Amino acid sequence: MDAEHGRLEETRNETAPWRKWGPYLSERQWGTVREDYSESGDAWNYFSHDHARLRAYRWGEDGLAGISDDRQILCFALALWNGKDPILKERLFGLTNREGNHGEDVKEYYFYLDSTPTHSYMKYLYKYPQSAYPYGDLVAINRSRGGRDFEYELLDTGVFDQNRYFDVFVEYAKASPEDLLVQITVCNRGPEPADLQVLPTIWFRNVWSWGGNVPRPSLGQLAAAKRGAVIAASSPDLGERFLYCEGAAGLLFTENETNTQRLLGVPNRTPYAKDGIDDYIVHGRTDAVNPEGTGTKAAAHYPVTIGPGESRTLRLRLSDAAADAWPATNGSGGPFGSFDAVMAARRAEADEFYASVIPPRLDADAANVMRQAIAGMLWSKQFYRYDLGTWLTEHGAHPFNRKRNAPRNEHWHHMRNADIISMPDKWEYPWYAAWDLAFHVLALGLADEDFAKRQLDLMLGDLYLHPSGQLPAYEWNFSDVNPPVHAWSTMFTYRLEQARRGEGDLDWLERSFHKLLLNFTWWVNRKDRAGNNAFEGGFLGLDNIGIFDRSAPLPTGGYLEQADGTAWMALFAQNMLEIAAELAMHRPAYAEMALKFIEHFLWIASAMMHSGQDVGMWDEEDGFFYDVLRMPDGRSQRLKVRSMVGLLPLCAVTVFDEEAVKKYPEIGERLRHFVAVHPELRGFIHDPTRPGYAGRRLCSVLNETRLRRVLAIMLDEKEFLSPYGIRSMSRYHAEHPYVLNVGGQEFRVSYLPAESDSGMFGGNSNWRGPIWMPVNGLIIRALLQYFAYYGEDFKVECPTGSGRHLTLYEIAEEIGRRLSSIFLRDGQGRRPLYGGTQKFQEDPDWRDLLLFSEYFHGDNGAGLGASHQTGWTGAIARIMHLFATTTPEQLLELGKPAGVTEVVPQPSRRIEADAHPPGH
Repeated sequence: MDAEHGRLEETRNETAPWRKWGPYLSERQWGTVREDYSESGDAWNYFSHDHARLRAYRWGEDGLAGISDDRQILCFALALWNGKDPILKERLFGLTNREGNHGEDVKEYYFYLDSTPTHSYMKYLYKYPQSAYPYGDLVAINRSRGGRDFEYELLDTGVFDQNRYFDVFVEYAKASPEDLLVQITVCNRGPEPADLQVLPTIWFRNVWSWGGNVPRPSLGQLAAAKRGAVIAASSPDLGERFLYCEGAAGLLFTENETNTQRLLGVPNRTPYAKDGIDDYIVHGRTDAVNPEGTGTKAAAHYPVTIGPGESRTLRLRLSDAAADAWPATNGSGGPFGSFDAVMAARRAEADEFYASVIPPRLDADAANVMRQAIAGMLWSKQFYRYDLGTWLTEHGAHPFNRKRNAPRNEHWHHMRNADIISMPDKWEYPWYAAWDLAFHVLALGLADEDFAKRQLDLMLGDLYLHPSGQLPAYEWNFSDVNPPVHAWSTMFTYRLEQARRGEGDLDWLERSFHKLLLNFTWWVNRKDRAGNNAFEGGFLGLDNIGIFDRSAPLPTGGYLEQADGTAWMALFAQNMLEIAAELAMHRPAYAEMALKFIEHFLWIASAMMHSGQDVGMWDEEDGFFYDVLRMPDGRSQRLKVRSMVGLLPLCAVTVFDEEAVKKYPEIGERLRHFVAVHPELRGFIHDPTRPGYAGRRLCSVLNETRLRRVLAIMLDEKEFLSPYGIRSMSRYHAEHPYVLNVGGQEFRVSYLPAESDSGMFGGNSNWRGPIWMPVNGLIIRALLQYFAYYGEDFKVECPTGSGRHLTLYEIAEEIGRRLSSIFLRDGQGRRPLYGGTQKFQEDPDWRDLLLFSEYFHGDNGAGLGASHQTGWTGAIARIMHLFATTTPEQLLELGKPAGVTEVVPQPSRRIEADAHPPGH
C-alpha cells in the first residue's frame, strides 16, 4: 500500500484526521444567496466583488489558492499586488450575471494542478498580470456585447502581451494532519525585472459579529523565531496554531470586520477593518493596520523583485507546534529544517498514488488530463455553511414568526448545512446542486470512495432532504427539480466499494434505499399530474433546451408531459429495483420491494411509448421521443424538437443477472403473470421476461427495433454525433428550426453549437447544441447495458450511413474516444478544448494546463460556460479509466460489475512517460 492510500485508511479508521485541512475556501463567496439580505433577492448586487474586500462575510470565506480547517474557523490564502492594481488581488474577479453577455463568468487564469485525496500534497497556479488588471474594461466591453457575440476575455485585453505576467505556484504538503507546509514560487515570465508584493494571509472567519456572545478568536505577533516571523492564532474552538513565515519583511494585522465607515458612512466598530491591509499596501495608509500586532486577520509581507525568466521561492508553515517545540518534535533547524525533504516526499507520494490510479495504458498526455481532472475535483471541495432557520429569521421570514416573505427558500427552514461538499465550480457555482453531485461521485470514486460516499449521504440526511422527500436542488431555489439520479449514483458507489474491498456496505445501501424511497414517492405524488405515469419536472437541469421555459407557466396554458422527466423516472425505478434486488440477496424482506419497482418501471415505460391518449411521447414516424403539450381544451401535440430530451429514454435501461430470480422464483412467476395480463406492454416496450446473453434480463423502454431507430438518429453526424461526443440538440435544427406560434407570438428553437443567444435561466448555459459530459456518460452507460444483454451479434452503423458496423461496446468506446479528444493534443499538437486561443495552443507555459469547461462546442469541441466545472466534466477521468481497464469480453463475462472491475487490456502500443503535472 502506498503512503497516500495508507493515509486514506487512517482517515477511514479514524486514527488520523488527514482531511481536517484542505482547499475548503470558496473561490467566490460574494454574490451568493447565503450572503444576500436584500428584500428583492438580488444577490449579485447586494454583495458585490467591490464590497468583498470591505465587508465581513456571514456564512463562509473565499480566497486565492486558499485552505481552511473543515469547520472553516481559520483560513489561509494568498494576496498579491503588482504595484499598479487599484486593489490587492485577494480573490478572483469575474462578471456578474447581468454584466456578462453570457451570464456570470470568472475573468482570471488559475489552474488546479495536483492534489491527493487527503490533501497531503496540493498544487495551484495563478497567472497574475504585471500591468494593472483591467476591471473596468472587462465589464464595459462584455456588457456592450450581445448574446451572439464572443465573450471578451482577459487574454483579449492585452495584459499578457510579451508574457508580462507572473506565474504564481502555491504548493501545500502535510508533515502531519496538523502541520502544513506552504511553498510559494513566483516566476517572472516577462522580458524585464518586475516588482511584486506577496502577502500570504491568515484570518478567522467572522463568527462573533452576528449575536450570541460568541468568543472572539485572536491573532498575534510572537517574538521573531529563528529565520522568520511567527503569527500565533488562538481560538476556543480550534485551539492554538502558529504560522511560521520564513524571511518575511514584516507582519501586518487588522480585523476581519466590515468597514462600515467606507461602506455606509457609519463609524467602524474597531479602528481596523477588513480592508486595512489593502489600505496599507495600495494606499500607503500606515494607520490602517494595528501597530500592536494583534487582530483577526494578518499577512506576512514579502516585497520581491524578480528578473526576467527568474523565480523566487517563499516558505511558510502552519502548525499546531509552538516555536519552542520544534527541536524536540521536528528535528534540528526549526520549522524549516526538514521543509524541503517533506515537500519532496509528498510530491513523490502523489506521483506514487496516481501511478496506482491512472491506467498504464494511457500515454503521458492522457495521464496528464486524467490527473488534472481528478485534482480539479479534489480542489473543488468547499466548506458550505447555510443555516436556513437562522437565515430566514434574519430575513424576518421564519415560518413560525413571519414578518415578511423571504425572497426564496422559505419552505426549507429545516436545513442546516455545514459540511465539506464537492462544488460544481467554486467560482461560477459555489453551491452544491444535487444532480451535479451524483455525477461528481464518478470521478471522486477513482481517488477517494469514502468521500464520494459521504457526498451521497449528505443529500439524504435530515438536514438536507426535505420532510416531504424532495432532494434540495441548489441555493437559488431548493424547491426546483433536478433529475433523480441519486439512486443510480448510490448503486454505482456500492458496486465500486464491493469490487475494491470484496464486499459492499450493505447497511449503508439499506439506509440509502429508505431515504430514496421517500424521494421516489415524492416524485410519484408531485410530478405525475394525471396519474398516468407520464411525468413533468420543469427544466430538469437542461436549462434552455425546450421551446418554452419548462419551469414557468406555459404561454399556451395546460402542461407538458416530459420525455426526459418520464425517462428519468423509468431509470429511477430501475435503480430502486437494482438496490432492492441486491438487498434481497441478503435480506429476504426486500424481494417484495423488488417486485414493486419492476411494476413501477413497466407502467412508466409503457406510458413513455403511449400514455393512453391519442398523442404519446414516442413518434412512430420519426422514430424519436418528444415532449407532449397537453392543452386546457383537451388537445395535445408533440413538440418536435430533436434534443437530448428525446435521447434520454435510451438511457432508461438496466441489465439484470439471474441471481435474484433464481433465489426468489416467485418474482419471475409474478413478473410473467403481470406481463401476461397486460399484453399491451409487450407491444410498447422490451419484454423483460425474454432472456438475453448469459440468461440476463433487460429493463428497457426500447425494444430492439425501436432501439435501432433511435441509435440511427443519435449516430448520424448530421444530427447528434459530433466529432467530440453527442450533441444536446440535433444539428438538423440548424437549417430547420422548430417554430411554434402561440397567440401571435413566435417561439423558436435552433441549433446553437456554442453559447446561448437568450437570457433563459441566466443565459450562462446552453443545451441547444453543445456537448455535455454528464449525459454523454449516461449514454455510454446505456450502451454498455445493452451490450451486456445483446452481446457481440447486435451491431449498428456508426456513423450512420458510413457502412461501418460496430457492436454497442465499440460504439460506447468510440463516443468515449471522441469525448477524450476534446482535451488531448491532436496531430498538430492542438487541443480542441482551447479552440483558436493561440496562447493556450502554443505557449509552453500554457499548453499543458487543462480547464474542464461546463460544456463544449457542438462542432469544434471548444470549452464553453463555466471554466472550472471539474464537477461533472471531471467524469472524463472515469470515462478514460473505464476504456483503459475494461474489455468487451470482460463485460460479457461479468455483466455490470465489469464497469468497476479493472483489467489491463492489451494495448496496441504503450507509452512510458513521466505523467507529473505541469510545473515550473
